[in-house]
Formats: sequence, C-alpha cells, structure tokens
Amino acid sequence: MSLPVFGFVSVHERPLADGIAAEAGWMASAARTGRAAAHLWRGEPGLVVPRSCTTLPGWPAAAQAHRVLVRASGGGVVPQGPGLLNLSLVWRADTGATAGAPSGTEVIYRALCEGLASALARLGVVAAPQAVRGSFCDGRFNLAVAGRKLVGTAQSWRRVAGAPVVLAHAVIVVDADPQALTAAANAFERDLGSGRRYHAEALTSVALAWQQAHGRAPDADLASRLITALAERFAGLVAPRQFAA
Repeated sequence: MSLPVFGFVSVHERPLADGIAAEAGWMASAARTGRAAAHLWRGEPGLVVPRSCTTLPGWPAAAQAHRVLVRASGGGVVPQGPGLLNLSLVWRADTGATAGAPSGTEVIYRALCEGLASALARLGVVAAPQAVRGSFCDGRFNLAVAGRKLVGTAQSWRRVAGAPVVLAHAVIVVDADPQALTAAANAFERDLGSGRRYHAEALTSVALAWQQAHGRAPDADLASRLITALAERFAGLVAPRQFAA
C-alpha cells in the first residue's frame, strides 16, 4: 500500500505556536472534505511531550520550567524550534489506498520512511529505518545515517466527525545542533524526575550527514532544497507551493 497522492505541499513560512492544534485542524478538514493534505512546518522553540508525562510527580515543576505542548499519542519527548522541520500528511482512511487498513499499520510507516529516504537521497544523504538506542523518542521507524537518528516518525488514527482520519508525521533534524537538542530533552526529563537520559552522539542532522557525504559544509540553501525534495516526493510536483500563515 502506498500513501495517497497529495496535490501540493503547504509550506508554512512562520513557525506555528501550536503544531498539535494545527494538526487537529488539518485532520478535521480532511474528515470534512475528503481531501488529502500535506504540510511542511516549523514549531516555536519548546518540547512536545506525551500525555503520560503529566502523570508523574515532577510534572508541575517541569511544565513550569519548560515550554511544553502535550499530545494525546504515546512516544517520548520531541524538541521543536529552529533547525527542525515537520512533515504532516493527513487523509481520510475510508478512501483510496488506505481504505480498510488497520490502525497503526506498519505499511504506512514503511511508505512514509521510503518517501523521506527518497527525498534525502536527492541531497546525497543515505538514510534507513532503524531504532537508535540513546535517542529521544526512539522507535524502529526512525531514519538514521551511520547509526545516528536523523528523522523521527509517528502515526495517529482518529475518528473525526464520524470519519477515520490518518495523520502520518515526521520531525526532521535539518541543521539544529544535536548537543543542544539532547540537552533540552535531558533537562526536561531531569526536572520531570523520569530517570530517562539521552545521548547526543545518538543524533545527527541533515547538514552533518551532508557534510560527511560530500566532505565540505553544505550551502546555505540546504533547507530550501530539502523542502523542494520533500514536495516533489510527496506531492509529485513542486508548484504550486502554497505558503500559509
């Protein structure tokens, strides 16, 4: 099973204050219109955490010390901010290729990873799905380069206004500093009292992977080229690139 065909990718120029709320709105739109939608966006600096974090004794102090958004799904802490790019794919599951697919299907994860890897390959970055021990929000459908996590993925199935809707999501480390991202995640986990700790050497970025592959620092337009590659791969075309507020 492949992912739906998306007519275009909406590229959001300004960082979204609440990506979770935005994704909920996109899912509601997909339920209402039946149209698949693809979005590329950045979040404001902060952390997205699973609801399970709110049950720990250290939650009040951690929530006060850090800017956090709580998501309904599982997983772990995920940083947001400059140098990180989010891809959100949303569609109704009762139409097209995904009709009747079971919730949480691996097939969608594999199709998402294949599309992401294909887009990265256009930049000369070779990535493959694997779990990376020591990385935040680890899972076997990460994308990694040389054993270091580069992309995290997630999937959510919800019934919205009576229609089953799928959200397939990826967070790509474009040129953010792995040390800084890991330090932010560790500071939150410390204040939360979870006992979890992550390792910066488990993480890399598109910029670092590109530099290792080409032997020099990437050009300043790396992020723009990545956006174009993702739009071409998931929408089948670059234009029209819809810039949304």
